[in-house]
Amino acid sequence: MTPHEYCQDRAAKSGSSFYYSFLFLPPERRQAIMALYAFCREVDDVVDECNDMQIAQNTLDWWRQEIARVYAGDPSHPVGLALKDVLARFNLPREQMFEVIDGMEMDLRQTRYLDFKGLQLYCYRAASVVGLLAAEIFGYQDRQTLKYAHDLGIALQLTNIIRDVGEDARRGRIYLPIEDLQRFKVPASQILEGHGGDNFRALMQFQAERARKFYDQAFQHLPAVDRKAQRPGLVMAAIYRTLLDEIARDGFQVLDRRTSLTPVRKIWIAGSTWVRA
Repeated sequence: MTPHEYCQDRAAKSGSSFYYSFLFLPPERRQAIMALYAFCREVDDVVDECNDMQIAQNTLDWWRQEIARVYAGDPSHPVGLALKDVLARFNLPREQMFEVIDGMEMDLRQTRYLDFKGLQLYCYRAASVVGLLAAEIFGYQDRQTLKYAHDLGIALQLTNIIRDVGEDARRGRIYLPIEDLQRFKVPASQILEGHGGDNFRALMQFQAERARKFYDQAFQHLPAVDRKAQRPGLVMAAIYRTLLDEIARDGFQVLDRRTSLTPVRKIWIAGSTWVRA
């Protein structure tokens, strides 16, 4: 298996909605975004699948060294080898690759966020930076497109947080800002114990509206000249906004279930969005 085949396999097996947004890209760009996505999956899985914090930290430190080797031209991991090839064709700033790892490290050290400002930093590192890197791969002419990529990353990550409230709580994490919990009179213990209620639904409606505002801001920033190039992001936005609408329609029953869209529906949304963009 070649490094790029490894990345393709990693992306396909993840079941992520991101995979469907890459399907219509030209081969060179699709190969590059698959390598970037595989890197994100590797470091994200370190945090999600490793119960020993020290081992997880050591593994992330190893990935920092591997990314340094990528830029020095001497990586060892299949994902690193694929990224080395990508760097020959696309400008992926080294500091942004390290910031992705910074976001994963926040998950090791922090399970609560006092306010949205703190959460937004996490969303930036975990998602907006990936959006900025992806924008380099998709291509753009107007730097305003980077503002679009930034805000879309925030919107996508907020949608993930809404979808995964229950799953994260079972890992002892609550990403919803403490100031929001206090405003809506939802104790952290209520979320950790999996209890909903009217106040919880109001809290989640507030989170959903915040995410929608970031989607709207992102679309306002996207220049017409770059709209076709950035179609993969528009596909992701369409899939995730549909998911957000489904969660809201279900009354934000996110504490004991994980709402998802079927692969067929994702492909239909991806195809129709690609044609319209």
